[in-house]
Amino acid sequence: MKLVVGLGNPGPEYERTRHNVGWWVVDHLADVWRFPPWRDAPHARAADGDLDGRRVRLLKPQTFMNLRGDALEAYAHRPFWSAANDLLVVVDDVALPIGTFRFRAKGSAGGHNGLRSVEAALGTHEYPRLRIGVGRAEPVPGEVLRDFVLGEFERDEAALVRERFPALLAGVHTWISDGIIAAMNRHPGRSAPPEPPRESSPPPAPPLAPPLAPPAPPPDDPSSRV
Repeated sequence: MKLVVGLGNPGPEYERTRHNVGWWVVDHLADVWRFPPWRDAPHARAADGDLDGRRVRLLKPQTFMNLRGDALEAYAHRPFWSAANDLLVVVDDVALPIGTFRFRAKGSAGGHNGLRSVEAALGTHEYPRLRIGVGRAEPVPGEVLRDFVLGEFERDEAALVRERFPALLAGVHTWISDGIIAAMNRHPGRSAPPEPPRESSPPPAPPLAPPLAPPAPPPDDPSSRV
């Protein structure tokens, strides 16, 4: 079974915050894939379905960020289930600008309490994750990181995140069918940089004027004959 876990905080006061973008993504997956309604699961809400002949479970842990891993402990001990192959954690990342994302096969928690809890529950940092950019283009001096991630998106920022949903959907689908390396290679998560403007070619030189005809000889003057 493939498990896609979106990280977020429970409660209506957190629904529109940067820290809950992982829930936004798994909610979108459940809607597009037409999974059955969310149901209660240990420490989480779950939605199950089949995709391309594979069993897929979407999970929204209901504990707060520093206890996210509680919802994964049961899976870590299942036979024939591997976090490296069967788990994808969807998480916000302040190091990435809004409108970008990154698939990664493994990595450190990077100061994220949710990832730190997941790592503690699994006993490894070798599990795929999908990092969703929520960072500012320019940092605000003196801004407290906790206040920033628990703050709400501006309207244009939220729209920019949602514009990436089709690309995120395609990337997660690739991970389910072909694995994390394929998802990383096919879905780099950043728009291609614009091509540099091409230098305009100089206009063609005008054609050379035809050579002038030699001057005609002066007319013969009979009076000059000797």
